[in-house]
Amino acid sequence: MGNDLDELVEGQEPWYKGPIKYILGVFLILMIVLWLIPIYSVKLDPEPLEIPSIAEVVPSDISVEETHFNDISMAMVNGNDEVIKGVADKIVVKACGNRGRVCHAKALFYFVRDNFEYINDPTAYEYVKTAKESLVSGGGDCDDSSVLLANLLDAIGVRIRFVFIPGHVYVQAYLPDVLNRYKQDGDMVNLDPACKSCDFGEISWKSAGKETRVVG
Repeated sequence: MGNDLDELVEGQEPWYKGPIKYILGVFLILMIVLWLIPIYSVKLDPEPLEIPSIAEVVPSDISVEETHFNDISMAMVNGNDEVIKGVADKIVVKACGNRGRVCHAKALFYFVRDNFEYINDPTAYEYVKTAKESLVSGGGDCDDSSVLLANLLDAIGVRIRFVFIPGHVYVQAYLPDVLNRYKQDGDMVNLDPACKSCDFGEISWKSAGKETRVVG
């Protein structure tokens, strides 16, 4: 009886040659896939590491000329301005480093959305601030936040346009490298910095489906 048991044990395949080797192989493949997915996700859809405050990136001695714009135009977009370029660069360096243009665009959008307080225009007329005026004041309406965001994006080489709907305006940015889920019109991405509940690529449900006019 003892000899038979010894022969049975000796005749069994080692554990690493039985079905368990296939189970371990599948488990190892799953672990590799789960490890690679976050890496590719970071490359394809990078997120800012942090969003700086206005005080961290805006110089305290900005010189602002008095302006009286009554409507938005592309003439208000000047990313070559020394102050605007400096602020945009500080934001993306602090938020993203070398994580790419998509991350840079996200950082600029969230910077304006999170730091800019909504303030209505005077009752008598439309007053559109320049980007530097908005950086100094820290607040304004959708016209002002859109102009500010457009200038910051222009400063890092992202082409923009303004989208007007009844009673509102937001920005679209040309970002062909973003994931398709962000794109609305070709390679354009919606950016509504006046909408506190809107993430990158989103507009408010109140704005959806309304007739639009595009400038830019």
